[in-house]
Amino acid sequence: QVQVVESGGGWVQPGGSLRLSCAASTRAFTNYAYGWFRRAPGKEREFVAGIGRSGSLTDYVASVKGRFTISRDSAKSTVYLQMDTLRPEDTAVYYCAADNTAFVHRVMTDPGTYDYWGRGTQVTVST
Repeated sequence: QVQVVESGGGWVQPGGSLRLSCAASTRAFTNYAYGWFRRAPGKEREFVAGIGRSGSLTDYVASVKGRFTISRDSAKSTVYLQMDTLRPEDTAVYYCAADNTAFVHRVMTDPGTYDYWGRGTQVTVST
């Protein structure tokens, strides 16, 4: 069983930045790929970004490419999502998820692939 706990959400004005953190309670941190998803009010859950086990493979939804950066720190068992140039449409609850995969170079966009989920952290972008 792995617990993933998100932090770092909050309110920010358009154009601002936030960094989300996802702490994973596992000694086998490198056995997992990780993804960030979000759900805006009235919308379906959406894949935002993912990072493979080695950290060398990443993937992003088109709407955040060039603005968001996902990374992982094995020493801290933590995954980060750096969000820059935030827009009102980025407002959502952001969730971190862990994928227990045997593949070193794999990032999945399907939420059904992920085995463990956090409770989410709210990000609000407004004036």
